[in-house]
Amino acid sequence: MSALLEVRDLVKRFPVKRGLFFERTVDYVDAVAGVSFDIAAGETLGLVGESGSGKSTTGFCVLQLMRPTSGSVRFEGRELTELSGEELRRVRRNAQIVFQDPYSSLDPRMTVGNIVAEPLVVHGVGTRRDRRARVRELLDVVGFDPMYVNRYPHEFSGGQRQRIGIARALALSPRLIVCDEPVSALDVSIQAQIINLLKDLQAEFGLAYLFIAHDLAVVRSVSDRIAVMHRGRIVESGPAKQVYEHPQVAYTKALLASVPVPDPGRMQERKAERRRLQGAVAM
Repeated sequence: MSALLEVRDLVKRFPVKRGLFFERTVDYVDAVAGVSFDIAAGETLGLVGESGSGKSTTGFCVLQLMRPTSGSVRFEGRELTELSGEELRRVRRNAQIVFQDPYSSLDPRMTVGNIVAEPLVVHGVGTRRDRRARVRELLDVVGFDPMYVNRYPHEFSGGQRQRIGIARALALSPRLIVCDEPVSALDVSIQAQIINLLKDLQAEFGLAYLFIAHDLAVVRSVSDRIAVMHRGRIVESGPAKQVYEHPQVAYTKALLASVPVPDPGRMQERKAERRRLQGAVAM
């Protein structure tokens, strides 16, 4: 399959500054250090790693929410790093994001209807009546009762808020959605509901996902391929089943050993295995 998204040698470098009154740059930290991957239309790439490994920064750089220091990001054949202003805004109709925190990612002063309709307003899509109809359609698609269109985010649970965020991401009928740890702030039962919803939406609309998470068990259930990040680099990648069942590097094995299992005896074995592997990774 031809690639919808092509990322090559992506680098994001942050300056380290010191000084109380007169700050100066004393060093640089590479949050993303030469990352490359492709995503085809309708495919899900799971990007997994521990906190601080550079996963979310990679997702933000793909959408140009953060400008990369260097590297190439081609979406639908266009080089995003060379776009700005109106050109970049037009491209973003086809590339959206679902944020990690369903509480802080929604404006508490806006109603559900206004939140979901905001992308349509920004891009000048449809009349006011068209937008109202579209909002109700989107809320119904994500399993959220359209009757609550005039309520505010604080009136809903975390899972309901995440459904609102997903509806907002779908508003412009994108081809790619970056899912930045969309279930990490939710209860386990709600996580399953949101993951099943994302899979259903992908089947219905042919969406491609860059699914970012730190839990390999979550990533495996939704991904076609998995890329494992460690210290800003991809250390292992391949089909989901292959990476999960036959990991090649110690870091991936340590991540797998961190996944909880409903067996106290096996859990103790996994903890011992994880400690041993973490020592190998540190070396």
